[in-house]
Amino acid sequence: MNIQRRDLLKGAAVVAASSLPFPAIARPRTRVKVGYLHTPAVDGQIWTGLHIGAFAKQGLDLDMIQFDTGLALFQAMVGGSVDVLSTGAVISNFPARGQGKMFLANDIEFATAELWVRSNVTSIQQLKGKKISTAVGTTADVFLDTALRSAGMNPDKDVEIVNEGMAEAVTSFIAGAVDAVALWVPFDVPIRQKVPGAHMLLNASAFYPKTAIVDGWAARNDYYDKRKDVLLAVIRAWVDANAYLLGHTDEALAVLQKDHYPQVPLALLHSQFKDSKYFSAQQWRKLYADGTLTAWLQRVTDFFVRSGHISNPVPAKQYFDPSLYLSVVKA
Repeated sequence: MNIQRRDLLKGAAVVAASSLPFPAIARPRTRVKVGYLHTPAVDGQIWTGLHIGAFAKQGLDLDMIQFDTGLALFQAMVGGSVDVLSTGAVISNFPARGQGKMFLANDIEFATAELWVRSNVTSIQQLKGKKISTAVGTTADVFLDTALRSAGMNPDKDVEIVNEGMAEAVTSFIAGAVDAVALWVPFDVPIRQKVPGAHMLLNASAFYPKTAIVDGWAARNDYYDKRKDVLLAVIRAWVDANAYLLGHTDEALAVLQKDHYPQVPLALLHSQFKDSKYFSAQQWRKLYADGTLTAWLQRVTDFFVRSGHISNPVPAKQYFDPSLYLSVVKA
């Protein structure tokens, strides 16, 4: 009887224990160091994805590290300070030097690059012999080169281009140290606030699609080779974030402005959003698959090969890998 009673009590204890609530097994999480430029065309989907939990859903914890230029951003990634990055035109520069692999596009910068001048300047030809500040090797630089050449001017001879970080370039213009500045939004905001009479002479839309700049993601070479599982998770999270940004634009931009761009009036942020061309996941799939995206990247790479004297450049069809995206977004 004692043995039977012990067995019954043990059985009852097992049943009781099995009915107790147990915490769910935590999903393994991966910490990813993400370098980025603070401009909506580059970080808009990231902040949106963090807001809606898209990255957390994929088991990713992002360490966000801000940089002022894509050049500094890529240098940091090559040095191992970041794992992946999101940037502008430089996505077509360093990978063409064999430094980093591109795996994801954000949008096309249609009119984000702008040329700002003072009130007495009404044409680009009037800048001949003048100083123009910009961040060389960036989206703004690609636009400025195209704008000057379209006006029959040689960027190497007819103007003096002052190479500065974008924040410094804007400060130089505000202080009167240069006659014009080629920038990308939202760096126009302090000029609007502090330089009476200053105006945007033109923006990159005047030369689209010649100046179409692909914004996108790249991974460090060793990270790309070893952590494609993370890159696939980033893509899946990005797809959800992009869908929310396009499907709930007003809500997404309101949060973006409140939490990350408080210095930019909401109406201006809406305007800046329209300065880039965004596509749905399926529209992007077509651009990946038919080679259009690769051609856009190569066009900007050709500029950097010419202006940056890149020897033996890696073509876009080699430094850009569309296969990861195409494996996530099915036709």
